[in-house]
Amino acid sequence: MAKITAALIKQVREDTGAGMMDVKKALTEAEGDVARAKEIIRAKGIQAAGKREGRKAQEGTIASTVVDSANGQVGYAAELNSETDFVAKTPKFVEFADGILADAVKADADSVEAVLAAPAEDGTVKEAIEEAAALFGEHVKLGQFAKLEGPHVEIYAHKKSAEMPPSIVAMIATDEAGASVAHEAALQISAMGAQWLTREDVPADIVESERRVATEKSLAEGKPEKIVPKIVEGRLNAFFKENVLLEQQFVKDPSKTVGDLFKQVGGQALAFARVEVGKGEEA
Repeated sequence: MAKITAALIKQVREDTGAGMMDVKKALTEAEGDVARAKEIIRAKGIQAAGKREGRKAQEGTIASTVVDSANGQVGYAAELNSETDFVAKTPKFVEFADGILADAVKADADSVEAVLAAPAEDGTVKEAIEEAAALFGEHVKLGQFAKLEGPHVEIYAHKKSAEMPPSIVAMIATDEAGASVAHEAALQISAMGAQWLTREDVPADIVESERRVATEKSLAEGKPEKIVPKIVEGRLNAFFKENVLLEQQFVKDPSKTVGDLFKQVGGQALAFARVEVGKGEEA
């Protein structure tokens, strides 16, 4: 029996695209015979994996955590997707997602690509996820990933039902003074889905598109041309109030904005992120 080395495993993985555990099992069954191992993988592994890859993984959970840093705190949120909520709510899947997040934190990852490349218990996170497909019997993938840094980072993890894991995670970074209202702001982000922190953060092309739409709509409604610019500005302001966090009405007290909430404590919101299961790129 030929010795099953790391180089041999790598060769078969590259030739077949199979996961590490599938390759190890196939080589063991084939007693180190590469050609036979490939046949076993074709018969048992690749075909099943191929079917899994063709299915959408839009259920899942979001693992999140805040860790202390030299400059304050860092928040991380990682979405792990499965095909069904049946798998997503199992303790094993939630535990696996927590493990992926721990690897991301250890590597101080700042993007999906960096998480996938991060070292895991045996290989990389990407390899661990590939192998997890066989464990859970479904297509499993890393979805969205967010990282925030600031003097204070607050996380709110929302569950749609008691038996399900978190499906929305809202994170906000604030200064020290803003920490006292950070939880309320995180609840707002979760519920109202703001897209930008301030109106200055809204890309210019989006503002121009909204302006054109508002202009065309006003003219189509038969509004006098001389008052159209004023109507357009009003509609743009309504757009900002709906989509800009600091300009949104505070859900618990609509008489004030989220920006007012921070002004009352002399604090600042620095950045935020919202991750919702199934809202990233489909795969």
